[in-house]
Amino acid sequence: MTDLVIFDCDGVLVDSEPLSVQVDIEAVAELGLRLSRDEVIERFVGRSKQDIRADIEAQLGHAVPSGWFERADERLREAWVAELRPVAGVEEALELIDTPSCVASSSEPAQLRFKLELTGLYERFAGRIFSATEVPNGKPAPDLFLHAAARMGAQPERCVVVEDSRHGVEAARAAGMRVLAFVGGGLTPASALAGPRTTVFEDMRSLPGLIS
Repeated sequence: MTDLVIFDCDGVLVDSEPLSVQVDIEAVAELGLRLSRDEVIERFVGRSKQDIRADIEAQLGHAVPSGWFERADERLREAWVAELRPVAGVEEALELIDTPSCVASSSEPAQLRFKLELTGLYERFAGRIFSATEVPNGKPAPDLFLHAAARMGAQPERCVVVEDSRHGVEAARAAGMRVLAFVGGGLTPASALAGPRTTVFEDMRSLPGLIS
């Protein structure tokens, strides 16, 4: 029995991951780092900005220049305004899910609200949106999902998490939650997400039938 469905945002509710990956590739190139699409997906997708900063600075051996993150964020916001859409089928799925739900994302609160409002999904989750900025450790640590469950009054073992990234899936497993791993976005292969307490699926329209 599932008491709570916890949705990741990027790549699960909004189709933002391809846009983010491209901006990340261009932004780190300005720092002299040549990362492939696969490297960016493996290292950055699903993680908080704080953790991404630490990763980049560890590779550089020094802090990123002042204003670098802000410039990247501005380019990303422009891309969202021009191209961001809900994940295909997610609106239909949400209409059929009557289990209580919330959002738990590595994105910062202002960005979360902006993306969800832009795609018309914000009102579905208003008051039930949680960010990695609220916990000590971001994904793949379990902190965010445990925080969301506690705030929603649900026991971890009765929660199911809908995720699309390796870091997010690992966080959900660490929290003792069942995972529905979405691979329809085409970024992370099913083989990287498959594992214990995890169901891999490709079509968001099939999501309601996977929640029990």
